[in-house]
Amino acid sequence: ADGELVQYHYGLKDLVTILFYIFIAIILHAVVQEYALDKINRRLHLSKVKHSKFNESGQLVAFHLTSVIWCLYVVVTEGYISNPRSLWENYPHVYLPFQVKFFYLCQLAYWLHALPELYFQKVRKEEIPRQLRCIALYLVHITGAYLLNLTRLGLILLLLQYLAEFFFHMARLVYFTDENNEKLFNVWAVVFVVTRLFTLTLYILVIGFGLPRVENQALDPERGNFFSFLFNNILFRMSVLLLVCLFQASVMWRFIHFQLRRWREYWNEQSSRKRAASAKQQAKPLKRDSGYHENGVVKAENGTSPRTKKLKSP
Repeated sequence: ADGELVQYHYGLKDLVTILFYIFIAIILHAVVQEYALDKINRRLHLSKVKHSKFNESGQLVAFHLTSVIWCLYVVVTEGYISNPRSLWENYPHVYLPFQVKFFYLCQLAYWLHALPELYFQKVRKEEIPRQLRCIALYLVHITGAYLLNLTRLGLILLLLQYLAEFFFHMARLVYFTDENNEKLFNVWAVVFVVTRLFTLTLYILVIGFGLPRVENQALDPERGNFFSFLFNNILFRMSVLLLVCLFQASVMWRFIHFQLRRWREYWNEQSSRKRAASAKQQAKPLKRDSGYHENGVVKAENGTSPRTKKLKSP
């Protein structure tokens, strides 16, 4: 009421809050599965493999869409997009607005709830290592941004990542409903490349130019200053940027390899369809007269001539 701005810091009580929202996430997961995905699955009659992938993509579409809208609202209202310098100014960003802290706690709760969901959803053993790797990467990055006071940079990076993931899983859902419809995969390819370029540019801007100019360059873990003194060293700064570029290059290489394989399969399928259609046209049976030929004369099957005999008048 008096206009006082309240900000928050992380602590051990966050664990209790995260545990509470893990149960909330499990309930919401069950609601989406019961009232949306299961009803669609009954109509589509998918195989077991496609059924599992459809459920995974359906849950992630709902989560990524919600997260993109929420994260976009946070970064716009906090002014992180309109003022990019705020990503590194006044680092470390120890004290957080309520909506930023609440967003990070909910993100951690969701990805932690995904661990017991592997059992509840009866995920196939072949898929478990891939999903565990994905969950671990999200948890490490979100926790690192939250504890190392890089929450502003983490918000922008999550927004870009979730936007690309939303289009990918949406394209998979459309593909499962109609296997001939792959237009959304092309949209995802464009969005993926654009988000990778923005991510790389953001890393170079913040790590290469932003953090080295922070006023407080001394190591001070009590105040949350972990990085600025390291980035003041040009050798360390260039090494980090090199690692970031190599990682992004490896991601782009895997993406290009996936696209080339998909296009190769598409053109092979199209060429096989054309060959099958041409072979079908050539194999059309020619119409023949009934009976068989003997000495150039067509005879019926019983040996008689197919011509009708003329009756003589009496």
